[in-house]
This record gives sequence, structure tokens and C-alpha cells, in this order.
Amino acid sequence: MPSTATLPAFVSRSTDSPLHYTEAGTGDILLLIHGSLCDYRYWRWQLPALSQQIRTVAPSLRGYWPDAIKEEDPSFSITRHAQDLIAFINEIAGDRPVHVLGHSRGAQVAVELACRVPERIRSLTLADPGFALRGEALHTSFQASIVDRLVAGEVEEALATFVDTVNGTGTWRKMVGWFKSMVRDNAYTLVSQVHEAPQPVDLAQMAKLACPLLLIGGEQSPARYHSRLDALQAALPGATRVTIPMAAHGMNLANPVMFNRVVAEFLASTGPTEPKLD
Repeated sequence: MPSTATLPAFVSRSTDSPLHYTEAGTGDILLLIHGSLCDYRYWRWQLPALSQQIRTVAPSLRGYWPDAIKEEDPSFSITRHAQDLIAFINEIAGDRPVHVLGHSRGAQVAVELACRVPERIRSLTLADPGFALRGEALHTSFQASIVDRLVAGEVEEALATFVDTVNGTGTWRKMVGWFKSMVRDNAYTLVSQVHEAPQPVDLAQMAKLACPLLLIGGEQSPARYHSRLDALQAALPGATRVTIPMAAHGMNLANPVMFNRVVAEFLASTGPTEPKLD
């Protein structure tokens, strides 16, 4: 993993609530949606690379750094985050559709967004989605015990357990300082996240989406992410699927060169966005 990177300065724009974001590049828009415990800083290796091809915009979702919540917020939800992003897209893109890439929990936000406003989505990329599917038996989230430790003040232990669970044993110990700082900044979002109402994804509804779909997985990601991608690929046979070698759940950080190349090639394959005619 590279050791340093320069991010463009973030700016703030108000939608229904302030959304902090960073961006680089010009032209059509690629919207990057982060997952649990992250914020726009998670995309530090994607912004410089992908912005050479496309205007790359990375917001921090409501409740995350730099306005991270420190106590439970009952409004914290996939639906709320998707609604925020619809308003955000309307502000930054006008009436032009945008490319959307979501990672982990951000992939479910991306799906919710695409299903609510399919006409605004030029393409959809899902990286290691971990969401439940409609019709499956619901399982107790591993996050509940982690939140108990977090609330008890065992912050470092709780965060280490979460990161090791989603990416592999020993990941937290090996992570660089900026990543640990980002996760600590967003630690208490887990308290709200664990109490989100179950919102399984409906594959039949997803199958109605007409936009190009890219599915990305990490070669070393835990099995539950591979199973999600398998189910999506079976239900959506027109999707493109790529596995990032030498990488687990945080594939865009562990192997950014390959991740960026895969995304860039997919975006190029979709062709330019045609302007809307009056």
C-alpha cells in the first residue's frame, strides 16, 4: 500500500443537511460511497487515479467525519443516506446521470439509491457488498457484541475486532496510522448502525435496473462477501464480475492499482453520458 497521498481540499455543500465531500477531475461524475467506520478519506488512492478520467466525487455520509455522531441517532439508516445522496446528486449533477460505486455497507446505499432513482444512475459498481437478501433467514449481526465493548469504553479492542472480522485476522494490527485515525473518528456510528431496521435487498427489484453493473470482490475477502457476489451474479447474468488479487475486503487500499484499473476500464466501456435533450 502506498504510504502517502495528497487529497484535494474538501468543500461543504448543503442538501437536506451538510454533506462534506472531496472531489477531483472534470466531466461525467463518479460518486464513491464508503462503508462502515469510513468517510471520504477512504478513497485516498482512488481520487488521484480515477479523476484523470472522470470527475470523482467522494462524500462523507450523514453522521460520519467531519461531523461524526457521538451517540445513537435513530434516523441513521440506509434509506436516509440514500435520500441524502439523491439530493446531493441533484445539486452537483443537474439532470445528468452519474456513475455510482459503493463499498461494503456503501454498496447497499448504492443499491437503494439506484432503485429509488434509476434514471439518475449511469452505471453501478458494488464492491464486496455484505447486505442480506430478501427471503433469507436473518442472522444476528456480529456488530452487536462489538458495540457492547465500544459502549463499555473498550474502543480500541472493539474497532480491532470489527476490522479483523470484515477483512481477516490481524488486519487492525497491520493498518497504517491514517486508516486507524479514520476508523476511530467514526467509531460511534456503529452504535446507530447496529440498531438499523433490517432492510434486505430485493434481487427482483435490482434485476429491473437497466444500467451496466460491475461486481468486485477481494480474492482474500471472507466467504460471506463471495456468497453475496455469487447470488448477485446468478440473479443478474449481465453483470461484469472481477476479483482483485492479493486483497481482502479493503481491496481498494490493498491493491489500488488493480482496483483503479478495473473501475476505469468498466467506466470506459459504458461510453460517454449523452446530454439530456429538451
